[in-house]
Amino acid sequence: MFTGIVEELGVISRIQPGTQSFKLTVKAHKVLEDVKTGDSIAVNGVCLTVTQFVVDYFTADVMPETVEKTNLKYLKSGDFVNLERALRLGDRLGGHLVQGHVDAVGEIIKKEAIDIAFIYYIKAPDNVLKYTVPKGSIAIDGISLTVVDVFNDGFTVSLIPHTAQMTTLGLKKAGDKVNLESDIIGRYVEKLLRYEGRDEKVKKTLDLNFLSENGFI
Repeated sequence: MFTGIVEELGVISRIQPGTQSFKLTVKAHKVLEDVKTGDSIAVNGVCLTVTQFVVDYFTADVMPETVEKTNLKYLKSGDFVNLERALRLGDRLGGHLVQGHVDAVGEIIKKEAIDIAFIYYIKAPDNVLKYTVPKGSIAIDGISLTVVDVFNDGFTVSLIPHTAQMTTLGLKKAGDKVNLESDIIGRYVEKLLRYEGRDEKVKKTLDLNFLSENGFI
């Protein structure tokens, strides 16, 4: 579990391709301060397991499923990546709860500077948009951001100069692909509202009245 607050920009040092998978070697510093083999590090919002590390590099395997469903397949040596260590109990939750499980790859359609802000229009599929609401949270390449507006084919987010400077999103432009992870809370709410109980006495479709009557809301 992560928060979507990027700790540092890493650099892809080496990519070792397999048949359908590959091994990433990433140059980093801060996220390696207390690392252990088997720890989780989010790389552009993708939860990867550290398999090897030295003072300023770590290695992780990228499985075929991850290759297919994320933008990690577009990486090349020298590229910057967003890095975040897994959340520890007791840490401040500066962003929102991010699993590191990418729902889809979106595309930057437009990037516009308005005063000090950068506005990004991101094209996204329906399986992400149905959980996306104005002023809600979404993770883009592992960055916790607040949604500005939602449209039929995408949504907009606004970056402050600090976020643009400290993450890869500040380097990206129209046409670039980004990893998208919707807010997990929306998925759980949907599951509750559509739940069909096995017991015939339980309502087959939960609604807001039922949740309220039973103390859930």
